[in-house]
Amino acid sequence: MLIILIVLTALFCACTESNHSTSWSGLEVDVTVDSLPGMLRISSQGETCMGTNEASAKANERPQMFVELNYEFSIGRHEVQCDEFNALMKKATGLSLNCASEKNPATDLTYYDAVLFANERSKSEGFDTAYTYAGIQFDAEKHCTNLEGYVFHPEKNAYRLPTEAEWNTVAETNWNVSDAWVAENSDYKLHDVCSKSNTEDQVCDLIGNAMEWVNDWNGNFRDTTLTNYVGAPDGGALGLRVVKGGSYRNSAAAINLYNRGDVYTVTSTTRTEYLGFRLAFGEIPDPVWIGNNGAVTSRITPLANSSLIRAVTGSSKVKLAFRNDLTGNLAYIDFSSMTPTVIEIMDTIDVYHPEISPDGKKVAFCTKIEGVSGTSELYVRNLNSNGTRLVKLDVPSAAIPRWRVLSNGDTVIVYVSDAGNNKDDATFKAASTWQVKFADGKFETPKKLFDGAYHGGISEDDRLAVTGSRLLRARVAANGKTVANGNDTVWYGGDQACNASLAKDGSKRTLFLDFGGASGRTFVGSNYAVHERIFAVDSTGKLIMSVAAPSGFTFDHSEWAFGVDNIAVATLTNVSGAHTKIAMVNMHDGNIFELVEGDELWHPNLWVGSMSQNENLQLDLDSAGVYFKDGQEWAHISIGYKMSLLWKYRDEVEIICVGSSRTENSLIVTAITSGFALNMGHPGNDLDASLYIVENYGFNHMKKLKYVVVSIDFDLWHYSTEFTDLMIGSKVGFIYDKNHGFWVDGLPDWFLDAVKEASQYSAVARAIYEPARGFYSTDGVAWGPATVDVDSNWNGSYGDSILQWNLERLRGFLAKTASMNVKTIGIVFPQNPGYRETGSFGRYGPRRSKVLKILDTLNRYQKEYPFILMDENKNGYHDYPDKCALNTDHLSFQGASKLTLRLDSLLQTLK
Repeated sequence: MLIILIVLTALFCACTESNHSTSWSGLEVDVTVDSLPGMLRISSQGETCMGTNEASAKANERPQMFVELNYEFSIGRHEVQCDEFNALMKKATGLSLNCASEKNPATDLTYYDAVLFANERSKSEGFDTAYTYAGIQFDAEKHCTNLEGYVFHPEKNAYRLPTEAEWNTVAETNWNVSDAWVAENSDYKLHDVCSKSNTEDQVCDLIGNAMEWVNDWNGNFRDTTLTNYVGAPDGGALGLRVVKGGSYRNSAAAINLYNRGDVYTVTSTTRTEYLGFRLAFGEIPDPVWIGNNGAVTSRITPLANSSLIRAVTGSSKVKLAFRNDLTGNLAYIDFSSMTPTVIEIMDTIDVYHPEISPDGKKVAFCTKIEGVSGTSELYVRNLNSNGTRLVKLDVPSAAIPRWRVLSNGDTVIVYVSDAGNNKDDATFKAASTWQVKFADGKFETPKKLFDGAYHGGISEDDRLAVTGSRLLRARVAANGKTVANGNDTVWYGGDQACNASLAKDGSKRTLFLDFGGASGRTFVGSNYAVHERIFAVDSTGKLIMSVAAPSGFTFDHSEWAFGVDNIAVATLTNVSGAHTKIAMVNMHDGNIFELVEGDELWHPNLWVGSMSQNENLQLDLDSAGVYFKDGQEWAHISIGYKMSLLWKYRDEVEIICVGSSRTENSLIVTAITSGFALNMGHPGNDLDASLYIVENYGFNHMKKLKYVVVSIDFDLWHYSTEFTDLMIGSKVGFIYDKNHGFWVDGLPDWFLDAVKEASQYSAVARAIYEPARGFYSTDGVAWGPATVDVDSNWNGSYGDSILQWNLERLRGFLAKTASMNVKTIGIVFPQNPGYRETGSFGRYGPRRSKVLKILDTLNRYQKEYPFILMDENKNGYHDYPDKCALNTDHLSFQGASKLTLRLDSLLQTLK
């Protein structure tokens, strides 16, 4: 059995693991006892195999990738023990673990708990720390649940978590399932570290016992070979993390070297009784990150979360665009997400001076930097991950774009023909300032405004223009005139200045940086270094405010923010001249808030959008999007997960299919060619609950909705609102939506992120529903016996009233759709033809004679409302043979294929 497992692992990864220091792929690893207590020193030659090409593996485990480490590092011989953890952390944070044995691995810890332990050990032994952060949050049990402004510093010689590549390098030559505590031998409990294998110069427990945190964010691999790979630059929208090695709960056959996760979604706040960690030590030279687009990128890490942004700006509809100077690409962060991530738009265009459009949807940029003369190109593109709809302005040269909205409502871009040094009058006036309207994704004809390159902005009242590239120049309108007929002047006493930015709030304040000149020294009353302070002047050029840079930094690339008063944005430059951070600067009180950190970040532009009443709502994350709770039955899981699909696809859905499990099993929505369809059918449903979803979610949030497909389940019409109460009325997510009017005035900020977080409860639901957009069935068996599970005589006087109630419920729904340009198709799904020989219509009744009368009513509805009845049961005389049946009242995949084709044909005729 052991031989088989090792061979299987080799096939999966194309690299064979063994107990020797050389793997099949040629990776050689030397292990020596380190001088650091409990650590082993690792040096390697060759490449470790990460990921797999096995088609059955998870998407983030493919494709296979090779990584070489050209440095030495240390790694813990075993996982951090309970006694080791408690010895440091009880005093540091108050967290103390209650373990069965003090030599057990320390488990039930968040990623942040492990990070804090690494920092504490570094400090206890006199080392620098590998992790920095601006704020910290704990839960009631003293577990760390968030490190605001978290940054990993690979350049630090400190304790940290091992990278996935480091862990993999060590594990590849130490992969031996016979030395592991796994499901087959663990009695489903933790064991003391190294109790399976205890050799002083070998790493133990890499497989099984406790699953292990590693340092990396969980991103995508690519088919290549990299050096010093350290993971993804961030964890994406969900903040996903990597865990390795399996645990005592996993069978040996289920643990592979390429595995990167658990059965549940793993984020930084995940903790469970089988998840622990071991330490690594040492700096990582020239680290390499790979973004989720598969491109090698530099490290750019958000330092501020959405809560901080909201507190400072009054809005969480905030976007930051900037240049990654290492790649020349445009990057941006959308702080409206609960977990802000950096998105870099990869292309070959050099991006300088990006500026976000007034509506926050587009970004303009140029290809030449302020202070450098020469030809520049100007582009506009959508501010999304692909930078779609790229448009170039067809002029000889255009630099430093500035968006404006004119008094007539036109959106224009102001630019200059050359943004070079403006110190020489003749050279400055040889350039010119232009304006071009941008509408419907196109540039119109540019118009020259005046001579002189005024690229710092033009005021809203068209009476002031500014620029700064050696001199702080202004063009001021004379009385009763506009800036086009204004006078040129030099402000700031002729002292050197740059990075001029005119406020966008109507105040006509100009922001700029200087070079420690006499005017600035007189204003602040002391000497200071070049760019050590940001200044602002009023509309007359008089100095009115100044803010100093944080200790150890100077400013560069200063700009006023759009949409908020008194807030500027600038890069922070360290003593080596590297632009390593971008910060918000409150020019009113001098407070500075760091937003993002990287290697070289240039030209930040901050956009702040206004918020509606709903968007301004502070979400209750214990309620928002929580359509399911752990421990509930499959019917609850089904509707809960499908609600996440509803929100995900709401802007695309043209056909919503609702109803019982017969809808779920019978409509292959991905095969429908008439429009984008979503299958919301689920077990435990009735007509009222189905229509409730359409009325409150479909009508309010599906802008493209044209067709409603609903199951007509006569045998379930002995219910009125029971399933609505059970499946919807008792769920906090549905209640929360109802209490807020189903968000008809707009979704609150972070709502969709909350839905994503809440819908991660079931890997099974995700596996069966996500690819098929809510459809699920299997191959046919047979109709089998026509069993009647409910007395078909249920429709006595009470039953008649319930049947009538359902007819009226449907009629009321159809009446609503009459003015909405939405058509409804009601499907009577086929059931066992054997019911023809009984008195029952179907599995749960009612009498067949009653159904004939109901059908007469539904046929009348077809004439009165936008309603089509698709009777596929035909009172049992249908053409769905045994192979089309999953059981006595549900269709198999073959039956679903047949019915879906018929529905699609009907929809095509309606189109």
